[in-house]
This record gives sequence, C-alpha cells and structure tokens, in this order.
Amino acid sequence: MPRPEDPMQPLPSPVDRTDPEAASLVARARLGDRDAFEQIYRRHVGRMHAVCLRLTGDANEAEAAVQDAFVRAWRGLGGFRGDSALGTWLHRLAVNAALDRRREFKRREGRHDDIDAQPDTAPAPQLRVLQPTPGAAWDLERAVAALPPGARTAVVLFEIEGYRLTEIAALPGTAPGTVKAQLHRARTRLKEMLS
Repeated sequence: MPRPEDPMQPLPSPVDRTDPEAASLVARARLGDRDAFEQIYRRHVGRMHAVCLRLTGDANEAEAAVQDAFVRAWRGLGGFRGDSALGTWLHRLAVNAALDRRREFKRREGRHDDIDAQPDTAPAPQLRVLQPTPGAAWDLERAVAALPPGARTAVVLFEIEGYRLTEIAALPGTAPGTVKAQLHRARTRLKEMLS
C-alpha cells in the first residue's frame, strides 16, 4: 500500500472485507461524511437497540446506551481496522455502552446485585436450554427482563447473542466462574417463571 504524501495523514486501514458497501460507508464517514454515517446508523440501530433493551431492561436506558455507542463509533471510526465486520464492532460497542450505563446506575444508587455476590462454584452449563415455542417468545422476553441485571446480562449474551463465557466475563471484568453461576441461576429462575 503506498504511503500518503502527507506524513501526518494516517495510513488507510482495511475495513470490513466481507462487505464492500460497508467499507465504502466507513471510508466516507471517516472523512466526515455524515450521510454515510447516517446510513451506517440506519443499518445497525435496530439490532443494537434490541441488545441494549435486553441488557438494561429499560427503554430509556437502552436508547441512551445506543446513543452512547454511536457517539463512540463516530469518535472511534478511525481506529476501526476491519478485523471483524462493522456490525460486530458496533454490536460490541452497544453491549459495552449498556453495561457501562448499568454500572453507573449501580454506583449512583448504591445498589448491589445479589446474584453477583454468589460464589463461583456453580458447574459449567452443558446445554443451551432456552428454545421457546413461537407463542412463548413474548413470555420469555418478559421473564428475561425480570431477571436481576447480572443474570440478565449472562443469559442475553450467552443464550441470545451467542457470546462465549470467557467473552462475557471479559466485558464487565467478571470471573468466568461468576458468569457460569449467573447463567445457571438465570436458567433456573427462567424455568420457574415460565412453568
């Protein structure tokens, strides 16, 4: 790749090799094209809002987390290298924003999640057990929303979003054993609520 003539200008980096249109949008947005960034926003806002709503359990907090994620995306677009798909990068920003908002709320309110205080001794989950029938989907969403925040995060990211336990543990800086315990308790509570 040739060097730009201006030594102060950063080298262009590859972006989202799997989607040429996304690469074009990112390149234009990096140059300050707000229309390109708006197209990125429109493509990804729905999925980002859905995960934030599941993680926060509150529509206002979800909207604020999505807004935070897109502000971070706008500011950090220059650092997006394209090692993963643009949607994956944005999704991760949304998850982090939702978790950050929840941590800030806990700090402000002085609240502690009782499920986080449990020991790391629960066995690792063996099977993914949440496979609702089509008519039960709404009940499952309400049951997930009723879980304590730590358990909700574990079940949403593992069961719904497909994260691995180590990835979930890395997000809020929690031990993998704690995530396993939260997931086990979340499954138990969901089974109780849905039966």
